Amino acid sequence: MTHSCGHAHCHAHITNAEPHAFSLALGNVEIIRLYDTTLLGETAQSWLPDFDRARVAEHEHWLAPTHYDPESGRIPMPVHSWIVRTGRHTVLIDSCIGNHKDRPGLPEMHRLSTRYLDRMRALGIQPEEIDYVMCSHLHADHVGWNTQLVNGVWVPTFPNARYVISQVEHDHLVRSIRGEGPAGPAWFKPMYNDSVLPVIEAGQATMFDDTYELDDTFLIRHAPGHSPGHVRIELTSQGSRGVFSGDMLHSPIQIPFWQWSSKVCDDRQLAAKSRFELLAHCVEHGALLLPGHFEAPHAGHIVDTGGTFGIEFLR
Repeated sequence: MTHSCGHAHCHAHITNAEPHAFSLALGNVEIIRLYDTTLLGETAQSWLPDFDRARVAEHEHWLAPTHYDPESGRIPMPVHSWIVRTGRHTVLIDSCIGNHKDRPGLPEMHRLSTRYLDRMRALGIQPEEIDYVMCSHLHADHVGWNTQLVNGVWVPTFPNARYVISQVEHDHLVRSIRGEGPAGPAWFKPMYNDSVLPVIEAGQATMFDDTYELDDTFLIRHAPGHSPGHVRIELTSQGSRGVFSGDMLHSPIQIPFWQWSSKVCDDRQLAAKSRFELLAHCVEHGALLLPGHFEAPHAGHIVDTGGTFGIEFLR
């Protein structure tokens, strides 16, 4: 089944090889969604402290039932990676939750056993083919498949990859674990030890301070708020643009209501500022927004609706 997004050089389709699979051509690169699992434990009210149902009601016609269930208030959050094939490199963006990981306080992420790598192989991609793993930030649902458990030892899942990580993000996480800064959640330490430290010890980590560029195709720049060193990953190909936004948005509700940050954002006001800048960038440059947690159709173009923003999902 082929879906047009209505923009030049941009076409999406769903492949029958894997029911969760979704791929997109942007310029001359291929973008593939790789599904891990779906988190179902939150309502809009619990996740977004500023949530106002009366204000959201006028948007229910496009949010419900896929992105928001007005009756239960639930907002599903699928967890997926994006894989980009440029012809020169294969890049994986955000490696989801991972298997067998201890995640105290996160029951939906604790000691999972998903078919993530089987799904990757079903798409015709081997872990050894990944050249770069780009981390939007260091949270449990974005770094878990950085490593896998082999004979009782955590080893890099992608043995030939460089893992690209914000130095700011890394250092903040380490300081928190050491008790040198604001205390983080209980899962910070096991996550670092099983999903970040092993790639550093393997010599596969590339840390950057300000921005990071790859092949005139990728530009990574800081977009803090959800976490201190969160980044957005910009893609350019043949004049077409996209932005992988990680956790700058968890739900499409945050497009018209960009001021509403999640309860887990490190700095909710700064997160809103970064989100506004992201959405404005998408409008100005016609960039396709590719978030980390949107249900199907997973991505879309941002439009200025006169005072706020809307989205034209791929179809």
